[in-house]
Amino acid sequence: MRSVAGPSQGKDTLLGRSYFGAASSQYQLGCIPHKKVAAPLFFLCKTSGPPPPAASRRLRARCILISAMKIHLSRALSHSLLAFAAAALAAPTLTAATLAAQQPKPEATKPEAPKPEATEQWTPVPPVVTPGATDAAAPSDAMILFNGHDESQWVSAQDHTPARWQVHDGILTVVKAPGVGNIETIRKFRNYQFHIEWRIPTGITGSGQARGNSGVFLASTGPGDDGYELQVLDSYGNTTYVNGQAGSIYKQSPPLVNPARKPGQWQTYDVIWTAPTFHTDGSVATPACVTAFFNGVLVQNHFKLTGQTLYIGKPFYKAYSSAPIKLQAHGDQSQPISFRNIWVRPLPDAPCN
Repeated sequence: MRSVAGPSQGKDTLLGRSYFGAASSQYQLGCIPHKKVAAPLFFLCKTSGPPPPAASRRLRARCILISAMKIHLSRALSHSLLAFAAAALAAPTLTAATLAAQQPKPEATKPEAPKPEATEQWTPVPPVVTPGATDAAAPSDAMILFNGHDESQWVSAQDHTPARWQVHDGILTVVKAPGVGNIETIRKFRNYQFHIEWRIPTGITGSGQARGNSGVFLASTGPGDDGYELQVLDSYGNTTYVNGQAGSIYKQSPPLVNPARKPGQWQTYDVIWTAPTFHTDGSVATPACVTAFFNGVLVQNHFKLTGQTLYIGKPFYKAYSSAPIKLQAHGDQSQPISFRNIWVRPLPDAPCN
């Protein structure tokens, strides 16, 4: 673009013109070819010179497009456009931001309305399980661990010989004779749902831990009392340490409440057991977790064990993959307790978090 002196100097050009405003600010009118239309684009730019009025200082080095015209500017028309554009550049309301704000905005695309199908899951379809006739009865996919007739699913926890507890009248009663001891399942389990019913005999004697003591070891990790014990005890009006009463994870977690029934009445445990997992070096990856209902009442709510349950000392973990379920023949002198209706449902692996 070529520029020349303002009108007072008496010279102009079709390509550009200089103009000196009231504040002696210099503006320049010019044109450039346009690729898509057969007309020049005329514009006005603030160039060098003294500072413009305060209202237009923000407009330094800004240009305003004047027109796209198919004719040459006449001397008078160029003077008029130049004067108009110079005034426009000085006007604070015609800043680039203001001009942009005045342009019609395209209508925003409305987001698509959510559809119920977006949150529907159709596969995999859960397998059909037939429930028992009562909530205590085994569902169709359960493994029956005691059927009321024999101990075919159990062995001695000491030497894995056939179990030698007493089976009678559809129930299984502890034998406390020397050399008999604990029994455990032939099969091994990891995660499972478990149901068992137990009864403290009428006329039970003793007190504290020596009154109807037994235990359900949710994972037997060795002979004797090695493993993770859910305590069985007469806790109806019987005082003892709270993390050793019925419904406790022995020496680790007391029950949330005490819903024990009187001796002579059947009691139930319903348990969800999540086995611990271990790294290849034997260290713990995820802890064991247990949720337990005692007579239909929640007593352990996703409790994370800190290791095996011990009578003396701090809990610790011992690595294992799967383990039997064990029932305890406690050595106290009170009358032996009985069990019935024992079943288990293996569950998919889902580490405790």
